[in-house]
Amino acid sequence: MTFGERIAALRKEKDMKQNELASQLGIGPVQVSRYEKDLITPSVEVAARIAKALGVSLDHLVNGVEELPANSPAAVNQKLQQFDRLSEKDQEYVLAVLDAFATKAKLQEILGQ
Repeated sequence: MTFGERIAALRKEKDMKQNELASQLGIGPVQVSRYEKDLITPSVEVAARIAKALGVSLDHLVNGVEELPANSPAAVNQKLQQFDRLSEKDQEYVLAVLDAFATKAKLQEILGQ
């Protein structure tokens, strides 16, 4: 997906018209149309304003990389997939840390904290 296609897709996801986005950005709707058609590329400052108006990070807008909340199921799944690539010793360390936090949570539950 191109930069312009991403702008259009995100705008449509928000049920926003080109003129509404343009108004939020302080530019004309023709300019938004040109961005979406990849006829021109906005400055970094304008791209940042577009990202903010569309509720995404600049990285997501430019590269299509979605930032996941750290404890979201998708982010946790990504981390678990990386676990297999760790050495056996590093896996043991990770599991020991998890065990320690599980023990801490259990103690806090018992103590009513």
